[in-house]
Amino acid sequence: MNKPDESETDILHQSSPDDLGTESIQRGARTGTPAHSDVNETQCEPSKAEDAEDTEDSGSDVLASGQSEENDEDEETEAEWWEDPGMPWKHKPERADIACMAWIGVLAVFSLVMLPLRGWLLGRAVDVLLAVTGSRTAAAALGSLVRVGDYSTLAWLLPLLAGVIMANKFDWVYWWAGKLWGRGMIEIWAGQSERAARNYARAEKWAVRWGALGIFIAYVPIPLPLMAVVFVLAGASGMSIKKFVALDTAACLSWLLAHFAVGYLIGEPAVYVLQQYAKIANYVAIGLVVFVLGSAIFNSMRKGKAAQV
Repeated sequence: MNKPDESETDILHQSSPDDLGTESIQRGARTGTPAHSDVNETQCEPSKAEDAEDTEDSGSDVLASGQSEENDEDEETEAEWWEDPGMPWKHKPERADIACMAWIGVLAVFSLVMLPLRGWLLGRAVDVLLAVTGSRTAAAALGSLVRVGDYSTLAWLLPLLAGVIMANKFDWVYWWAGKLWGRGMIEIWAGQSERAARNYARAEKWAVRWGALGIFIAYVPIPLPLMAVVFVLAGASGMSIKKFVALDTAACLSWLLAHFAVGYLIGEPAVYVLQQYAKIANYVAIGLVVFVLGSAIFNSMRKGKAAQV
């Protein structure tokens, strides 16, 4: 009888599928594990991996959205009111900054309130107008009245000296603004319009060219905002307050005396003009009141529209 081939023997010794199943059942009975746990675990591994990836993706999305919201909140909290481009300072304002800005507001309101009064006093009492406001026009009018004999020497000297003090009563505020913020106020004024930018650029060139003597040039009656620019640059350049007040007082006195002298030389013709103006002074004052109120209302409405946009 022939011996079976080795290959046949190997085939005979191979286990059948039923035998494998039986072994799996027996092994599961010994270990307490279901018979098909190996297969199920193998099949579940990809799904578990996919669930983990989905969880990681959703977590990263939530983290990213949370970071974006935090960045938006940080940006909103970083924008402080004093960082507005319309403010003259480049830092968080301190007590001195707030006080100086308040004085600038007082100056603006005082100028508007005095505008109708100037028009009325010019036709009624030029000496009072000179003493209260330091008006150079009032100084010229007073000089013409002295020429025709309406005032004695002492009567016109006291209003003139008072006018020197009142003419530069608020000039130190601009000096202080320059000392605190440099060119900050000039940049705000120049940013109002293209025309304002050109005018302030020209005024600044004049001020830089003349230096300290620019305080005397600041009173030249030209259609440029030369006075405010000169005073701000005086503070920004480091000029002491004592030197500034001394130069400003000397400039005021010089210009008031010059206008007084011109009025004195003109004499009676200037008095005639004042007499004719006195007839309409009340109407001029009323017109100026309307102008001031109308300007305030118009500016308020314009700011409201700008805020809505």
